[in-house]
Amino acid sequence: MKVKEFVKKRYGEIAQTGESCCPSCGCGPSATDMALRIGYSKEDLREVPEASIMGLGCGNPAALAGLKEGETVLDLGSGGGIDVFLAAKKVGAGGKAIGVDMTEEMVRRARATASKYGYENVEFRLGEIENLPIEDSSVDVVISNCVINLSPDKEKVFQEAYRALKPSGRIMISDLVTEGELPEEVRKSFDAWAGCIAGALEKSQYLDTIRRAGFKNVRIVSESTYNINVSQELRGKITSLQVEAYKS
Repeated sequence: MKVKEFVKKRYGEIAQTGESCCPSCGCGPSATDMALRIGYSKEDLREVPEASIMGLGCGNPAALAGLKEGETVLDLGSGGGIDVFLAAKKVGAGGKAIGVDMTEEMVRRARATASKYGYENVEFRLGEIENLPIEDSSVDVVISNCVINLSPDKEKVFQEAYRALKPSGRIMISDLVTEGELPEEVRKSFDAWAGCIAGALEKSQYLDTIRRAGFKNVRIVSESTYNINVSQELRGKITSLQVEAYKS
């Protein structure tokens, strides 16, 4: 089984159960508690449907993206839709929030939630972030929350984000990177891939990947050591980044 197939299967199971427990991340806090630890506020969680709160991610990109009314926002790897629903509120009825996810179960879950709560300015599309089902130069902002590290081809992901953005469009990405090399056994672990660890790039390499895709003014908005559900041997080696960049 390839990495992408394993990750897709794992997140399909999470979508069906609503539980993010897995061998690499362990069981413990509730989805709401995890969301608060990741960076969502209590107010954020009150503003979105409960079914979209799954305790997944490593940040809150919609809070940092400076979203404006009327903008079109694209979320890469939208999962249960929490960031899409938060973005939809910020861009208002004149804007739109689109989520793309490769897992059919996640897309079905998010669509059902949007329908149940009457969201009219959101859309969830099935697709891979390396080959986005999005028209060229059609969105103002691309966000993503701890998903790009799951892709085996991160450069293609950022190239696709660049293609989808309008001129002067921007990205706000929350993701995990490493400080130094990870042990080989971690890199080869499918569970560690699904847990957002094995696929993480070294920080400078991650930023260079964004620049190679054509983005300018690449800057780290915030960063912190990430130790949530991280094994003892990896403590201090994983960093949560919030990165902003612009299409030239």
